[in-house]
Amino acid sequence: MQKLTTLISTALLTTSTTLAFGQAHNVSGGYQKPTDPQVIENLEQWQDMKFGLFMHWGTYSQWGIVESWSLCPEDEGWTQRKPEHGATYNEYVKNYENLQTTFNPTDFNPQKWADAAKAAGMKYVVFTTKHHDGFAMFDTKESDYKITSSKTPFSSNPKANVTKEIFNTFRNDGFKIGAYFSKPDWHTDFYWWNYFPPKDRNVNYDPKKHPERWEKFKNYTYNQINELTSEYGKVDILWLDGGWVRPFKTIDQSVDWQKTIKVEQDIDMDRIGGMARKNQPGIIVVDRTVPGNWENYVTPEQAIPEHPLDIPWESCITMGDSFSYVPNDNYKPTKKIVETLVKIISRGGNYLLNIAPGPKGDYDQAAYDRLNELAGWMKINQNAVYATRTIAPYHQGDYYYTRSKDSKIVNVFHLSEGDTYQQPNEYVFQVPDNFKVKKIAILGHKGRLDWSQRDNQITLRSPGTRFNYATAIQLQSK
Repeated sequence: MQKLTTLISTALLTTSTTLAFGQAHNVSGGYQKPTDPQVIENLEQWQDMKFGLFMHWGTYSQWGIVESWSLCPEDEGWTQRKPEHGATYNEYVKNYENLQTTFNPTDFNPQKWADAAKAAGMKYVVFTTKHHDGFAMFDTKESDYKITSSKTPFSSNPKANVTKEIFNTFRNDGFKIGAYFSKPDWHTDFYWWNYFPPKDRNVNYDPKKHPERWEKFKNYTYNQINELTSEYGKVDILWLDGGWVRPFKTIDQSVDWQKTIKVEQDIDMDRIGGMARKNQPGIIVVDRTVPGNWENYVTPEQAIPEHPLDIPWESCITMGDSFSYVPNDNYKPTKKIVETLVKIISRGGNYLLNIAPGPKGDYDQAAYDRLNELAGWMKINQNAVYATRTIAPYHQGDYYYTRSKDSKIVNVFHLSEGDTYQQPNEYVFQVPDNFKVKKIAILGHKGRLDWSQRDNQITLRSPGTRFNYATAIQLQSK
């Protein structure tokens, strides 16, 4: 992921999404709605799905450190290196890259992940095929720095091409498939040329002074994305990270991290996107933070916009504290995950929840526990989650609103503060303007309900049924 420290405010349909330790998006006038009918249809289906699984996984899981970023010679909290992994920068890099020779995740079983994610209500998956460190979790022909290399012990395993195994398994279970791919590659000599030391996250030479080297990097990137979109079955989303690799003219000087980009880093997204669409008609392309034709939805990181946005968006948020595997990570309570889902969908977004596999190739048990608890809640409340859209007033007090796409049903979620869900004796909330209530139901309760309406206010007596994490009330129109 991109690590930034920008914190900016959000205004409805205007400036930016709110980010903490995340990534800033200017969405006022920068978003270009796709015109390809197949892309539009794919985006509509994706927006209906609401809930997806993100997975950051690589050799770095063996050290239990943040993904890739310790290789970056910037003095930031997330780039710090542990002395036991190398006394000097060069020694550290050598030891980090040598992790390839010990990476052997023999517990890898993508069906176990797919089963747990599907039960928890997830509908699509985005997997890190290659992060900034350049280690490919697929069988690329462009590099030997990959999981299928003979240098990697796991290469002898029948499931060594983990990207192909994950994509096939999740696709067979009905998931949309997303390929995360880092545009910058800190391993290849075409990006961090060994003639110069790297200075920061950016390319370490001037592409205008060395156009032949930059052309090799462009082709290297193009070829790897061509592999992913032509050799791995149907791919629905191409999720491109590393927004500093961008045309210089697109830099937003109001965003701190973009000010560090000093040279042209245009990799010709028209060529890449055109190829991807030829290989995968209708594929959603997400060129993060680069507004224009190839950012089909925006991706606030580790935070939620404060208000609804009128463009497609997705919050990518970790289940633990880190995107990558950290031993004994602090996993968010299921109540918090449910609340996050409700807030996101009430504002029109999708929730991409990251779970990081460990060095042996499996999740921590705590992650499975959360998914199992989510499964119970989603089984009861899924009708209020999927294929919904925003409706005013969006959020009032403890109540959050969504509607069915035909606007015949309004869903009202009740949340409560604290570690455990506090079910009120009475639910008191406003009805959206011009919505005539004919019938009320609480998902998970089969008995009679006692309710009344005065003007636009509903008072609903809480039934005897007890609910976990949140209550979903459905209003049916006359």
